Amino acid sequence: MAMSNEFARDLALALAERPHAIAPKYFYDAEGSRLFDRICELREYYPTRTELAILERHAGEMARLAGPGAEIVEFGAGSLRKVRLLLQAFEAPARYLPIDISGEHLRDAATILRREFAGLEVQPVVADYTRALQLPPAGARRRIGFFPGSTIGNFTPGEAQAFLGAAAELLRGGALLLGVDLVKDPQVLHAAYNDAEGVTAAFNLNLLARANRELDANFQLRQFAHYAFYNAPLQRIEMHLVSRARQAVALAGGHFVLEEGETLHTENSYKFTMTGVRALAQRAGFRPGPVWTDADGLFSVHWLHAPARSET
Repeated sequence: MAMSNEFARDLALALAERPHAIAPKYFYDAEGSRLFDRICELREYYPTRTELAILERHAGEMARLAGPGAEIVEFGAGSLRKVRLLLQAFEAPARYLPIDISGEHLRDAATILRREFAGLEVQPVVADYTRALQLPPAGARRRIGFFPGSTIGNFTPGEAQAFLGAAAELLRGGALLLGVDLVKDPQVLHAAYNDAEGVTAAFNLNLLARANRELDANFQLRQFAHYAFYNAPLQRIEMHLVSRARQAVALAGGHFVLEEGETLHTENSYKFTMTGVRALAQRAGFRPGPVWTDADGLFSVHWLHAPARSET
């Protein structure tokens, strides 16, 4: 209920202000999480398979850097597919704390993971990882954060630095494994966010369908079009829902008018250069370490050391 109230407040605020924009975290109810899992399997969507290949090839090196008995904290855990590669490679991991906003999806995935790794303590944390987190005490365990999928690109530059700064505090004495999508041919990016099957469009539109389900809104999904493009000067993909006609929307006791051609800006996905990632990490308090990438330079995974207080 608390999340629905927050969703209602933020969506009403987005519709009341111009330009209209809402945080992408509201994509991820159970249906949105299911659709995103489908996106990750698409031919056009290179980030997931490329990052998985990097992890498969280099998980042993990452495990050696982590050391034995580490605790893994995953931000935005989703289906837990990628972390399995780390759990298989790490030496006697002490505990796994997956954090995700979609509680139902997270608990289902955690149940399956417990069966696969019988000796591992799996403790799901249903929370918004962009806010202050209350995690179980780490004790003597070294904490290794895991933030794959280039989700860091969904933040504004200021938000990205704030998140990484908070993560550096949370992981002191440990490290963060950060997946980052790199700047590349705009045509490759366009195809990744405008797939032929229309799964990304359905994912985008599900935000409005979720509002209808949870908030008793009356969005007519056929009156909106999915629109995604690469904004080259800002080095980011932008995703929007475009109003096909002038229309009125009822939500949370209010009424809002969207003009034909107006958009609801639902997501940014920033792309990075290697130099840019390392500079951002340093500003946030990390000490950049090894970087792993694919042969085509599409994607990268960074080891960012979080110095203990005695090292700072």
